[in-house]
Amino acid sequence: MQSKLPDVGTTIFTVVSRRAHETGALNLGQGFPDYDIDPRLTELVAAAMRAGYNQYAPMEGLPVLRERIAAKVQRTYGVPVDPERQVTITLGATEALYSAIQAVVGPGDEVLAFDPAYDSYEPAVRLAGGRCVRVPLTLPQFGYDWRRVRERTSARTRLIIFNSPHNPACSIAGAADLAALAELVERSGALVLSDEVYEHMVFDGATHHSVLTHPLLATRSFAVFSFGKTLHATGLRLGYCVAAPGLTTELRKVHQFNTFSIATAPQHAVATYLAERPQCGTDLAAFFQAKRDRLRTALANSGFRLPPAQGTYFQLLDYGAFGASHDLLFAERLLREAQVAAIPLSPFYQEPPRTTLLRLCIAKQDATLDEAARRLNAFAARATS
Repeated sequence: MQSKLPDVGTTIFTVVSRRAHETGALNLGQGFPDYDIDPRLTELVAAAMRAGYNQYAPMEGLPVLRERIAAKVQRTYGVPVDPERQVTITLGATEALYSAIQAVVGPGDEVLAFDPAYDSYEPAVRLAGGRCVRVPLTLPQFGYDWRRVRERTSARTRLIIFNSPHNPACSIAGAADLAALAELVERSGALVLSDEVYEHMVFDGATHHSVLTHPLLATRSFAVFSFGKTLHATGLRLGYCVAAPGLTTELRKVHQFNTFSIATAPQHAVATYLAERPQCGTDLAAFFQAKRDRLRTALANSGFRLPPAQGTYFQLLDYGAFGASHDLLFAERLLREAQVAAIPLSPFYQEPPRTTLLRLCIAKQDATLDEAARRLNAFAARATS
């Protein structure tokens, strides 16, 4: 059988989580919490099912949830959004990303993505018949080289995939980056797919600059968000896309034949939760910054270097002091010798640079982070003895 993705294997997240299970390692690889969600959210999901909300929801999502999302966007970014014509509930952020790409990309189109790029982007582009043009972020800060981006833009550029806060680089885009992106969009006529699932997780007093806040970008962008990240409940698989009415129409044409509609009871539950806790998400920056700092402090004398983490719920780990082996090999070494699972960065690149970086998830109990630090410190002591 001829494969549409002959060079695509199992995602690195699945591989590392499987190895963590096999070796009994602490899983700081795949990005999911190991602590309980808010009990109130659990009660609301159960209550919605008991109330009989167990049949199909509307294709575009429950009206009440879309209204609460519009209110959240207004409150967070000061931007008015039409819940009927601009908000679509999706099966997690991944489906929103996939459906948006299928909606606007066709054979011969080019899509710009910034390396290291989340691994679902390029397969979706290829399945749409497009070609992904990868532009590396500049090291070591993982910043944008807009001159190089402009050089890689062509008359065939249909879409630019933008991700801030950035996974796996843990960097954030500034206002100047949004201005440069808008200039590029205006000049090229391209659209933007903005992956903003870590919108609330920016540290050290920084601000998340959403494309929705920029007058031009707001009319040319799909902005994608995730309740799974905001509510510490990745298993909800509840995301949403905010876009201008014309883009939303095209997105829904694909969405209706992809997932059609999303589980009804969780939509009711999240809608009620947002009504009860309208400020939900605003505490995440402090919550995860404390975890970031806890891990950084615990590893300060380990020999590992921890580059700045400006956002997301991840922290990069530089193992260069322990050799320059390939990151896939060093990740396996940590699994076996330190019993800690981490994600290597090379799978997120088209042409991986020579770096010694792994990604750790900090969305864990403090006890888990402390134990991971203990194991990494012990590994470092053995490796240098």
